[in-house]
Amino acid sequence: MAPRTSATLVLAMVLAATVLAPPAMVRAAISCSAVYSTLMPCLQFVQGGGAPSRGCCSGIQSLLAEANNTPDRRTICGCLKNVANGASGGPYITRAAALPSKCNVALPYKISPDVNCDSIH
Repeated sequence: MAPRTSATLVLAMVLAATVLAPPAMVRAAISCSAVYSTLMPCLQFVQGGGAPSRGCCSGIQSLLAEANNTPDRRTICGCLKNVANGASGGPYITRAAALPSKCNVALPYKISPDVNCDSIH
């Protein structure tokens, strides 16, 4: 192979790798396991009522602070919707839906099996 052809081939491969590689600064999205783990202190309130613990409220606040982009907000919404779907029809969903107001946190959506997470921005 001629030197010029080799250089052209190498340049083409570098350009292709640059285009196909993910940007270095892209942050991984929040996962449902992280959401569930963060909100585990809320389980006692959801199951038994009373007042939510400090750990529960600080977990909700930290999730809201971490969700600083649309994909993360939609992921958290979807995770909470999955939990709501599993708990619908009982007192658990009512208590879970009350958590944001009891913790003085304004979520951009309701904790409900009917929420449309695709509408979250």
